[in-house]
Amino acid sequence: MQQPYQARHGAGITPVDPALLNRPIDYLHAVHLCERELCALLERIAARGHARTDEIAAARGFLSGDLPAHLEDEEQDLFPLLRLRCEAEDEIDRLLDRLQDDHRHARPDARAVLDILRAPSRLSPRATGVLRRFADHARRHLILENAILIPFARLRLTGADLDTLRASMRRRRGLATPVD
Repeated sequence: MQQPYQARHGAGITPVDPALLNRPIDYLHAVHLCERELCALLERIAARGHARTDEIAAARGFLSGDLPAHLEDEEQDLFPLLRLRCEAEDEIDRLLDRLQDDHRHARPDARAVLDILRAPSRLSPRATGVLRRFADHARRHLILENAILIPFARLRLTGADLDTLRASMRRRRGLATPVD
């Protein structure tokens, strides 16, 4: 089992308690908060023009480990469950289509940030622009998820849906599903 970045690094990114996986919507929200902290970290790095070793480790750990798992949590499990449970008047399909489109861009954008953070040398203006754009785009995405997606998940998902989501999220992280 790979340890999440939070257990290995600090650098201004608050650890997510793995026990929150028992409350999967709370866990998703907590990862969103970590992503906001990542955005602030990337902006500090861009403003300074270079990154410290601990900042690089924290950002790289999140972008290469936690973010891909989180995107899968949403795409493979949460989005389909919401499409199934939301009412027509919720108009969830348009939102989910937009969020999935954002996710398609997030993967290559995260790789670009990872490439920039391979070494703590002085960052070029182009590189600092990439960091800032990633942070801006991620923040806009998080606004939609936190303001609309998470409340719909709390409102519409059933207990069985949450059990399914919980089990998938735990499995994705190499954790056994706890026995009640």
